Amino acid sequence: MADMRLVVAGAGGRMGRTLVKAITEAKGFALAGALEDARSPLIGWDAGTLAGTPENGVKLTGDAAALLAKADGIIDFTAPAATVAFAAQAAGKIHILGTTGLSAADEAKIKDAAKKAVIVKSGNMSLGVNLLAALAKRVAKTLDNSFDIEILEMHHNQKVDAPSGTALMLGRAAAQGRGIELDKHKVASRDGHTGVRKAGDIGFAALRGGSVVGEHSVIFAGPAERVELVHKAEDRMIFARGALHAALWARTQKPGLYSMADVLGLANF
Repeated sequence: MADMRLVVAGAGGRMGRTLVKAITEAKGFALAGALEDARSPLIGWDAGTLAGTPENGVKLTGDAAALLAKADGIIDFTAPAATVAFAAQAAGKIHILGTTGLSAADEAKIKDAAKKAVIVKSGNMSLGVNLLAALAKRVAKTLDNSFDIEILEMHHNQKVDAPSGTALMLGRAAAQGRGIELDKHKVASRDGHTGVRKAGDIGFAALRGGSVVGEHSVIFAGPAERVELVHKAEDRMIFARGALHAALWARTQKPGLYSMADVLGLANF
């Protein structure tokens, strides 16, 4: 099979540069294009140079339609507005979507776009994190309601959304294990005189500082014992490798909205 031709969205950002490097180094892939906001001062720069690899002749551009026309798919770790636009343009293509901070309206538009595109969406593309989510679901299902569920996450000081998309993904997995809806039981922050913890809540705490790539803990705190599931990301390359793994899997799928649990065969774990 020919190399899979992928466009990297947000190619000038930290994650975009990591994706360009991953595609350059991995077998079976080719960089079909590098997208950036049309107003970015990086337009026209060589994607390889920005990624710290040899110059590759792929220049950053703001024309998504032109690049997608000659590609098999797009990998997108950008911002909600851009992601929704890319999803609408990805008909007949593969869209690997790692953007976080999506609203309910954004999610609805992406779901509609998946009628014509193969979209794999995840708050975290790491293979380890997605295994963690499956484990969180299983533990939540196994332990009774005497075990309170708390999710702790820490990221670098430039992250703009909280709780992280990964933390919310882990919360949804735990809620699914308990047979409840996360939106009805989520406690995103606590401050002041909050009163005692309400039974059945799933709490979130977000820490920001330094250059932390990403750390997540799912804590099940019961009477006189505690179970903790922990994942620590040390390099953004793990997200890029997971995205490429998802892209290869998506190549043989029909249009639809999928998750990394589908990619890894963990949906029914």
